[in-house]
Amino acid sequence: MARARRRASGFLRDFQEFALKGNVVDLAIAVIIGGAFGKIVTSLVEDVIMPLVNPLIAVGGKNWRTITIGPGVAIGQFFGAIVDFVIIALILFLAIKALQKFKRQEEVVAEDPLPDPNLVAQERLTDALDRLTYTLESRNTEI
Repeated sequence: MARARRRASGFLRDFQEFALKGNVVDLAIAVIIGGAFGKIVTSLVEDVIMPLVNPLIAVGGKNWRTITIGPGVAIGQFFGAIVDFVIIALILFLAIKALQKFKRQEEVVAEDPLPDPNLVAQERLTDALDRLTYTLESRNTEI
């Protein structure tokens, strides 16, 4: 009985560590925001864009989203879902491009600035003088 309890508590501890990791919580938040964003895009397509486009592509005076092929194949709703997907994909593409551009700018700022050429030249001269001094001193002791 105690062994089963330890196993259960170990499982619960492992699950808690997994569920409370930052990545899982971030993913859950992203799914919730994505669902809300999908509803916004669907409303944009159905209530704003399509009323402007519908007169251009209406078939027989009907709303294009109600077009069906045969019994029950709602091709209009399928095309509406495609339009929703294209808009969401475009917005995500633009957002990711903007984030990548921002990240590249951060990386450029984070890089170490190039050293001052004057300081580099001074260091090289100092090293050369030290080597020359060492060489001259070693020759003077040999004489």
